[in-house]
This record gives sequence, structure tokens and C-alpha cells, in this order.
Amino acid sequence: MLLSLIKILVFVAVVAGLTWGAARLTDVTGGAEIAMAGYEVTLGPLQLVLAIALLALLGWLLFKALGFLLALVHFINGDDTAVSRWFSRSRERKGYKALADGMIALASGEGETAMAKGRRAQRYLRRPEITSILVAQGAELTGDRKTAEGAYRELVQIDRTRFVGIRGLMRQRLADGDTDTAMKLARKAFELKPRHVETQDTLLRLQAEAHDWSGARATLDAKRRSGSLPRNVAKRRDAVLALSEARDVIDETASIEMREKAIEANRLSPDLIPAAVMAARSYLAVGNTRYATRVVRKAWEAEPHPDLAQVFAEIAPEEDAQARLKRFSVLVKARPDHPETRMLEAELLIAAEQFNEARRALGDLVETDPTARVLTLMAAIERGRGADDAVVRGWLARALTAPRGPQWVCENCHNVHPHWEPVCSNCHAFDTLTWTRPAEGGTPLPRGTEMLPLIVGGSAGRTDAPVPAVREGAATASPLPARESASPAAATSPVDEAEIVGAETVTASDRTEAEAVTAARK
Repeated sequence: MLLSLIKILVFVAVVAGLTWGAARLTDVTGGAEIAMAGYEVTLGPLQLVLAIALLALLGWLLFKALGFLLALVHFINGDDTAVSRWFSRSRERKGYKALADGMIALASGEGETAMAKGRRAQRYLRRPEITSILVAQGAELTGDRKTAEGAYRELVQIDRTRFVGIRGLMRQRLADGDTDTAMKLARKAFELKPRHVETQDTLLRLQAEAHDWSGARATLDAKRRSGSLPRNVAKRRDAVLALSEARDVIDETASIEMREKAIEANRLSPDLIPAAVMAARSYLAVGNTRYATRVVRKAWEAEPHPDLAQVFAEIAPEEDAQARLKRFSVLVKARPDHPETRMLEAELLIAAEQFNEARRALGDLVETDPTARVLTLMAAIERGRGADDAVVRGWLARALTAPRGPQWVCENCHNVHPHWEPVCSNCHAFDTLTWTRPAEGGTPLPRGTEMLPLIVGGSAGRTDAPVPAVREGAATASPLPARESASPAAATSPVDEAEIVGAETVTASDRTEAEAVTAARK
């Protein structure tokens, strides 16, 4: 309504201005005399202005008439669209100008202007495959989801832009959290353009989240054949998908299929630790200890890991400490200088009550890489060598404040996971978990520094040096024999809370702090 009022006021102002100008011209004296071929014409000021305007109009009409005649000649010569193009040329010029202005506005971040220019271009051009894209992107820029969805639905109806429309709707459903509909749209978009990298990645991620492992492997194979994924990366991710499929089969208690999928995953990527663990256990399930040993040894040579040591211990669960130490020498000799190998050897020597050898096995890890596990092993070694309780408590106190060491960390969002998963639970990225050290700054335990005087006991074990915030120690799988775990010398955390806090001197507040220590160590 306001726009109509403005138009009326502009019209009245133009009429008033023309009237005022005509009145002023009538008051002007003089004029113009035109003499040609014996004729003389005298024109007043107003008549002269009108004659000039009439001549301009006649010149414009003559120019247009010549253009039409030229188009008519082309039509007669066989150009069937020459006349129609002549009539639509002006509309096209206005339409493409509006389209260009809309694109400039879109690049400038002016969503409302882009939408208005897109609608104007549509009125002149009548080409929704171009103008609807401009309207949709402008609407997304301004947050107008309803208009954007309508524009994308129009694009879906056109063959040339069906993929663009489906992709736009898919992104909207992903933003809304409607993963089921988004997966259906992603499959449709993948059918239309199987080589589109973004569509491949989106479909693969959605299929992995939905545990559609067979579909995800087909999508991964398409990525590999299209050349958008290196061959070695594709092979590893195929192993991850096969492993994930095997884990789902375990949940369904189908052992035969589980063994086949686990072995296939290990064959595709021998250095994938979870696949090696599952493949080894699948071989153990059928009594094939030779293949289980070979799988663990090959994976250990690629990357030593506590889970590999655990499954290697399951090959002979009833052996004594000396026999286990001898059998594990295969792994120790494979990567002797790796920190995980040195800690494993120290644990085995502690179980065999060879405490001096265990200290030599740790080497300089106490100085160069003092993780919670290393310091806890040192406490067990000192306890086994007969050191004072204050010394043992001091090592445990340091273990509480030490970093946890390598963990399963997402390379994309750096979120720490307690176990390996094919899809990050935080950012939903696929195959981004790696066994590495997380960034410093883990969550401190409550009242960490206040517990230290209680842990280290009397003045002999106290220190005035500032102590960093206490962090939770890493839980690792132990390869020690089952019957050795009851031995104080064999345990990786050999000092009980009752031994750290004297029973005769414990107050009510001290008991609360001792319980906090217990919870922290667990």
C-alpha cells in the first residue's frame, strides 16, 4: 500500500512539473522560424520543445523499424527465430541485467537483494533453472528456509538441475538432523552423479552412522574407481568397514560370519589394530593358535598396542610367568625400543619377580616419557625391591598427576574415545580415530593437589614443589598371567588405599579423600 501511495505522489509531481514548465515556456517571448522550399514556419518556445521531442520520437521509431525490417529479412532467409528474438531482445537484456545484479549481491552477502533480483530476472527470462538457484542461495543467506526449500523443489522438477535441487534439500535435512531423509536424498544424488566427491563423502558418512556397512563399502568402491580417493586409503577404509561389519555380526552372535569378516578386515589392513585383535580372537575360537600368533606379531611390528598384548596373552591363558616371558620375547624382539614394548617387558618381568631386570627394561622412560602407566610400574618395581612405603607412595602420587599417554583420539575434532570406533561420536567423521597422545589439558580430578599430602604420607615423603592438576591414569590391558594378578609384586598398582592411608590415623575427611583416590585410580 505504501508503494502505491509513493507511485501516485511521483505521478502527481511529474504532472505538476510538466505543467509548470509549459506555463513558463508560454511566458517566454521569441521563437524560431523555419524556412524551407519557399515555406516559412514560426514556432513559439513551447511549440519548439514539442517539435524537438516529436523528432526524437520519430527517430527512435525509425531505428526500431529498421531493426524489425532487418530481422524480417533474416526470417525470410531461413532464420525461423529471428523475429521472435527481435521482440524478446529487450526482455532478455533486462532479465540478464537483473541476473547479473543478483549474482553480485549474492557475492556481497546481500541475500534480500539477491532474492529480489532473482525474481525480477525470472519475470523477464522465464528460465527457472537459472533464477531459482539465485533465489535459493539468497534465501539460504538470509536464513529463509521455507523460500529456499521451495526454490530447490522447483529445481528438482527440471532435468538439468535435478541434482542441484536434491543436494540442496539434502543439506537442509542434514541441518535439521533428519538423517533418514538425508540418506535417501544422498542415495538419489549419488545415482545422478556418482563421481561427485561431496555426495560420496556425505553418503558414506550417513551409511556408516546407520551401520549400513555393505552400502558403505559399495560407496567406498565408487570413490576409489572415480579416483577421488588414493588406493591405500581406500584399502584401509574398506578394512575399517569390514571390521565394523564383523563387530555387528558379533552382536548378532553369528560366529562364522564374524570370523570371516574379521579375517577379511585384517587381510585388507594388517596394521589396523582392532582388526588384528578381532582376527586373532576369531582364529583362537577355532583353535588355530598359529594364525593368531602370526596376526598379532605382524600387527605388533607395525604398531605395538596393549590390546595386541592382551590377545597374545589369551593364546595361552594358563601358562606361568616364566613361560609367558619366554613366549612374549617374539613381540619384544620385534620392536625392542618402542615405549609400549618396554612397558610390556617390564610388566612381564614384574610378574616373574625379576624387579631389577624390570627396572632396566623401562630404561629412561621415567625421565623421557613419564606417563601414568610408567610411574605405576615404577611403584610396583620399588615395592618388589623392598623400598619404603613412602617411596612407593611417592611414585603413585606422581602417577596421579602424569599424562595418560596414547589414547584413541579423533584427528578431526581431537575428542578422546575410550575404545576404537569407526565413526567419531563427537563430530561423526569416518575413520578418524588414531592411537596417539591427546592434547594436554585433560579434565583434572577433584581436589587433586589436596590429596597429595595424604598419598605421600608424612614429612619424609612430602614435597614443597608445585604439583600440576591430577589427571586420570590410562587403563590398559595387562598381559600378565591370571594367577599372578593376586601377587602384590605382579600388580601394576601394588599399593592398596589401606596401605597408603594408615588405618589408625585416618580421619573422616581423610577417608573422603582416600575414596576420591580410589575412584581416580579406577
